[in-house]
Amino acid sequence: MVETAMPPRTPADWYRDFFRDIALDVWRDAIPASQTQHEVEFLARSLRLRPGERVLDVPCGAGRLSLPLAERGLRVTGVDIAGEQIAAARRLGAAGRGTAGIEWRQSDVRDLPWESVFDAAFCFGNSFGYVDRDGTRAFVHALARALKPGGRFAMDTGMVAETILPSLRDHEEATIGDVRFIEDNTYHPDASCLETRYTFVRDGASQTRVGLHWIFTIAEIGRFFADAGMTVAGLYGSLDEAPFAIGDRLLYLVAAKSAS
Repeated sequence: MVETAMPPRTPADWYRDFFRDIALDVWRDAIPASQTQHEVEFLARSLRLRPGERVLDVPCGAGRLSLPLAERGLRVTGVDIAGEQIAAARRLGAAGRGTAGIEWRQSDVRDLPWESVFDAAFCFGNSFGYVDRDGTRAFVHALARALKPGGRFAMDTGMVAETILPSLRDHEEATIGDVRFIEDNTYHPDASCLETRYTFVRDGASQTRVGLHWIFTIAEIGRFFADAGMTVAGLYGSLDEAPFAIGDRLLYLVAAKSAS
């Protein structure tokens, strides 16, 4: 049974220092190239992308999806708060064919200074919900402001109530690359927040970090978008656009900004 406890003590801005060194290695090695390609095809299709359009990747990590989209002729901007991620993205972009023109910005996901600039945007990597409810609401409003009228948005998440809670376990382990990856979960029902202690073990040495993930229902996310002038246009349980069902490992959500 997953432990329940008082509200989490982990700082709300945990993500500022989480994504560095060994954690980046794990996140990079956890997703095979075939999965990345499948995600790129989903984004191109669901966002109706055409060469020359401007696309916002937020948070972008090390450019796992930004780079192949730029190779397709899209004008991509990637935003991430982690300095090591942005540095890696810049190196890969400078070395890649057709990707040197990507704009990289190191900032919080709520700090999006654009207004009616992007044809499309996406938030992949299970990162929706890293900030609390007020922060997530602010992110959605900033995102909607950055999109052109009629612009589309896609996200993936395994952390909505309908995906995570039916199968949540208090302890999980996996081997990713050369790292033993351990998760210990504490669910805080009064805050609808999952607090996870991550342990990374490599070459006999271990590092431990703690992260938070705020859990929303799908209806709650829909209200966030509605309040920002956007409408949910699709709910899928796979990259092949199978309809979402309770207990699916991931939710793929597509939304659109009002055209007027």
